[in-house]
Amino acid sequence: MSFANLNRPRFISFAIAAVFIPCQLVFSQQSLSPNLITDRSEGRTSYQQAGPYNPRYDLKTDTVMVYGVSDSDVAGIKEWREKSGSKIAVMTGVAWGAYGEYLDGKFDGVNHWDDAQVKADDQRMQHDPATPYLSPSVAFADYLEKRLRKVVDAGVDEIYLEEPEFWAFTGFGKSFQREWKIFYDEEFVRPDSTCDAQYRASKLKQRLYRRAIERVVSGLKEYSLKTYDRPLKVYVATHSLLSYAQIQMVSPESSLLDIPGIDGLIAQIWTGTSRFGNFYNGIFGERTFEIGLLEYGVMQEMTRDVGKRVYYLNDPVEDNPRYDWNDYRTNYLSGLVASLMRSGSSYYEVAPWPSRVFLGAFPAGSPEATTIPQDYASTLSLVFQQLRDMNQPEVEWLDARAINEKTQNRGATEGIGTLLADSAMFQRANPTSTACAVDSPDNPIKPTAKEISVLADFLGLSLPLIKHGIPVDVPVLDNVMRFPGYLDHYKVLLLSYDFQKPSSPGLHAVLSDWVFRGGALIFVDSGIDPYNQARDWWNESTASFQTPGDHLLTSLGLKPNQPSGKYSCGSGWVYVERKRPAYYTRSAQNADEIRAIVANAAKDVGLDFIERDYFLKRRGPYLIGAAITESVSDEPLVLNGNFVNLFDASLEVVNQVIARPGERVWLLDLDRVGTKAPVVLASSCRVESLEQNDSEKTVAIEATSPSEIEAISLLKLDAEPAAITVNGNAPDETRWDEQSKTFFFKFHSTGKASIEIKTK
Repeated sequence: MSFANLNRPRFISFAIAAVFIPCQLVFSQQSLSPNLITDRSEGRTSYQQAGPYNPRYDLKTDTVMVYGVSDSDVAGIKEWREKSGSKIAVMTGVAWGAYGEYLDGKFDGVNHWDDAQVKADDQRMQHDPATPYLSPSVAFADYLEKRLRKVVDAGVDEIYLEEPEFWAFTGFGKSFQREWKIFYDEEFVRPDSTCDAQYRASKLKQRLYRRAIERVVSGLKEYSLKTYDRPLKVYVATHSLLSYAQIQMVSPESSLLDIPGIDGLIAQIWTGTSRFGNFYNGIFGERTFEIGLLEYGVMQEMTRDVGKRVYYLNDPVEDNPRYDWNDYRTNYLSGLVASLMRSGSSYYEVAPWPSRVFLGAFPAGSPEATTIPQDYASTLSLVFQQLRDMNQPEVEWLDARAINEKTQNRGATEGIGTLLADSAMFQRANPTSTACAVDSPDNPIKPTAKEISVLADFLGLSLPLIKHGIPVDVPVLDNVMRFPGYLDHYKVLLLSYDFQKPSSPGLHAVLSDWVFRGGALIFVDSGIDPYNQARDWWNESTASFQTPGDHLLTSLGLKPNQPSGKYSCGSGWVYVERKRPAYYTRSAQNADEIRAIVANAAKDVGLDFIERDYFLKRRGPYLIGAAITESVSDEPLVLNGNFVNLFDASLEVVNQVIARPGERVWLLDLDRVGTKAPVVLASSCRVESLEQNDSEKTVAIEATSPSEIEAISLLKLDAEPAAITVNGNAPDETRWDEQSKTFFFKFHSTGKASIEIKTK
C-alpha cells in the first residue's frame, strides 16, 4: 500500500479424534500450546518502513522490508540489519516511486515523461505532486531492474515489488499509444470511445505490467546467481482483485501466477480497501469485516495449491489520516479477524509504516489529535507476535453450541464459491456507466451508475451469503484453466458475466465437466451487458456467440438464450437467473431470493445449508469470532469456557465472552493449551529465549520489543512465582490466577528485557 495514499485440509474434529484415537489426544494437546519462540528464518511476519532505523517502531518481526532504492535507502540497509536483528528485505514501487533520474533522462539520456499515465483530459495521473503513475515501458522495466541490482549488491536476497497499478480511466499518454499500435497492430483508439476500446485497453494495461514484472524478476534473479551465486526471491505486493476492480485499477493479479520467477505475494488488504462503501438490503455503507473476508478470500483462492507464499497485510491505521483511534481500532480488528478466518496462509505483513502507528497523532490536523493509546500499543505489539503462531494443525469452522454445550460440532456450510475473474478490472471506466446504467433501481436487469461504481454485481452474489454466516469462497475464474482439479473444492458455484468476461472458451469446458460430475452452477446474468460486444473469442470465431454466457449455456447442453429456471445437466444442476446480480443488494427480500436459490442448490448436492449471525473458527488453541450485523438476528455471540482475550491488554482469564453484532474476538482457549509449563501464552514482546533452571528454581527469559510501550505478557507456570525482575527491577504490575495457573506481568519497555522469575 502506498504511503500517500486451498487447499484446506479437512481435519478431523478434536472431539472425534479424542473418541477414536485416544493415544493421540495427549500429543494433540501438547502440540497446541502457543509457540512464541520461533526462528526468524521462518519468515512468518514482516513490516515495511522507509527511512532510518528507530527502536520505537521496530516491531521485532521475522523480516523488515526497508522501503526504497535510492542511494540513501540502500546505504541504510546495513543499519537496519545490525540494529533490528531481523532478516532484511527491500520493497519498492513498480507503478511509481522516486524515479526522477529515469523520467528526466539522467539514466539513459532520454526524457521519459511520456511514460506517465494520462487521463482523458490530457492531465497526468499523479501519485503525489512530484510523482506520476507510469505506463511500464520496456525502458522503465530495464531501469528498475538495473536500479535494484544495487540492492542485490548490498546482500539482500528478498525483493518486494509493490503495487503494479494502471488506472482504468487513464490510457491516453504517448507511451501507451505506442504500446497499443505494437500490440494490436492498428491505430490507437481512445479507451473512453466504446466498450470495446475500454475493454481492450485494460487487457493491454494488464499485459504491460506483467511484462515489466517478468522482465525485472528474470533479470534480477539471473544477476544474483551470476554475480554472487546467491538465489534471490521476488514477491509482488498487490491489492486484492476485488479491491482493484472496485477502485478502477488494472493490475496483473492472477496472471502473476504465470511468471515462473514470482515466489509469492503480499495481499495488501486493510481498512482503506475493505471499508469501500457498498449496498446491502438497499442501504449504502461500510462493511469492513464482510468485504475484508471476501478480499482475503480471493487472495487465498488465487494462490491455493500453487506453492507460492502469500502474506496477509493488516494496517492498524490507514492511509486516510482523518479518523480517530477508535475508528482505526474498530476497523483494524475487523480486518484482522477476517484475515485470520482465511486460514489458507499463516504469513503476515503485520503493519506498513509502523512509524505512523507509534509516532503519529490522529485525527491529523485536529486540535484533539492524540498519539496511540497505551493499551492499543500494547495490544498491537501482542498481536504482531501472536501472528507467528498461526501455522496450526487443527483448523475448522465451529458451531458455538459445540463450545458452550460440548455437543458435536456442526461447522459451517463450506464448498460454496462466487467466481471472480481478472476481467472484472476491464470494464470499470467510461463508457461503463453511460452504456448500461439506469436512474432507478427498480429494473431487475439494469444497474444504476452507483451500483456499477461499487461493483454491486459481484457483491449481490456474495454479501447475502456472508451476512448469514456462510463462509463463501472467491475462486478465481482464470485459475480454472491453470490448475487441474481447481474446482473440485466446490459443490456450488455462483457466476455472472454482467461485470466480467471469461478469458478462454476452455473455461466453459472445465465448468461443464464440473457440473456434469455433480456440481451445481448458479448463473445469474442479464445477457444485455454492453461489454458483451467487446471483441474477444466468443464473437470473433467462426461459430460466434452474442454473449460469452450463450457459449457457456451451449457447452452445458442448453440453449444460448435459456430462460430462468432450474435444469439438470448430467449428475449436476444449472440454475439460470435472468437478473443483474446487483438486484440482490437492493432489499432484504431480494437478498432472500438469492439465498433461497443457493439453499436449493446446496440441497441438490448434499450440503447442509447453515445460516447464522456469526462466524467462529478454530485454529489450534485459538478461537476467532465475528458477530455479524444485518444478519438473521441481533443476538450476541456468547462463548463459555476458559479464555484469554488477546484484544484486551489486561490479558485476564475469563469464563464467558460476549460479542455483540459488529464486534470481533480473538481468544486463546486455555482448555486447548497443553499441560507443559513454563509456557509463554501471550506477549507483546518477542521471546528470544526461555531457559528453566530447576536446581536454582529460576526461569530466565530474554525478550525484545518496540521501545516506549507498556509491555505485557502472560505465562503458564506450575505455581505462583516467588519473585520476578525485569532488567533487575520489579515490573509495574503482576497478577497470578491460581485456577488457570497463569501469571501476568507488565513493564515499561526500553526495547530489550532480561526477565528472571523465581519459582517456589
